[in-house]
Amino acid sequence: MLLVWIWQFGARRRDARSFRQHRRLPVRERFPVFGGLVFWLCVIGASAFAVLALSRPTATVSVVRTAGVDLVILQDGSASMRTKDVPGDRWQRSMKFLRTLGESLAWRDDRIAMALFAHIAAPQVRLTKDPNTFFFFLDHLSRESPFRIEDDTTWDTNIELGIAWGLRLIEKDEEIYGRNPNAKAFVLVTDGQAWTGEVANAVRASRGKDIPVFVVGVGTTVGGIIPEPPKKAAAIGSPPPEPPIRSSLDRGSLGTIANAGGGRYLELDREGDREIANRIIDDARRRAGSRGLQEEHEDLYWRCLAAAAVLLGAGVMFLQERVELLLQTAGAAAALAVVWMLTR
Repeated sequence: MLLVWIWQFGARRRDARSFRQHRRLPVRERFPVFGGLVFWLCVIGASAFAVLALSRPTATVSVVRTAGVDLVILQDGSASMRTKDVPGDRWQRSMKFLRTLGESLAWRDDRIAMALFAHIAAPQVRLTKDPNTFFFFLDHLSRESPFRIEDDTTWDTNIELGIAWGLRLIEKDEEIYGRNPNAKAFVLVTDGQAWTGEVANAVRASRGKDIPVFVVGVGTTVGGIIPEPPKKAAAIGSPPPEPPIRSSLDRGSLGTIANAGGGRYLELDREGDREIANRIIDDARRRAGSRGLQEEHEDLYWRCLAAAAVLLGAGVMFLQERVELLLQTAGAAAALAVVWMLTR
């Protein structure tokens, strides 16, 4: 097609010279160099880009990649998390938020880990980039805490041990895979614990490793009764049963932990789950380093189609015959009609 266009251009120039030699006019006649051939040159270029787009071209580009985030979730699994002062109970409300947090991650370079704690701690998920692993555990933990309410160790909230286990998860990951440029952050989901020297030591250790602690409070300040475990029939002469224990959200101590940990305090149902999740991820991502220059393959399909459309539109501007312009308008209308019928 390009050779035919060049031949037509040569013929046009020969005709222009012939006219100048044989026609005699009182004024000098000017002939456009290209005339209507500009339109056909644009059509040839647009066709070339359309054919190129069909081959699905890619380009290798070097980009500066920002590191992701490593979120270590420290989930309170103590008996007070069974209090029903929120829809379902505090545990089920926490699992709903954690699912939103997982859905808000990009999962490209981001990783997530999870550990449960009461009087003791138990890691559930080590740092992973696989969302299926994380959501699998959430599906199996959605109803109730794995810590049995009949066990005495469940009736204690040991945030210090939870943070210590979070640090161990990160240290073990670095021991196995080496140091990772991802920004680290703890997400502590709990209903509260009194501020003590032990908690202060754990928070200080976290700050020493530049790992902020974001605290997410669950529950209400009004609180509710913690469900009692099933009891055996009382023997004659046994002491009367203890009164039920009431639990409420300890907003003050949680705010203190967040401030000391270099993060922030957030509370479920005071803000939307998605807003809380995005705020945690954004704050953590600002601390992320760089992975340096990395090569990526970029798809050029849509760019080629855009170039074809621009060339075709530019070519229409050089049409000189009204009939040609009408034909182009009719063709564009037909193409739009086909696209509309296929996409409605």
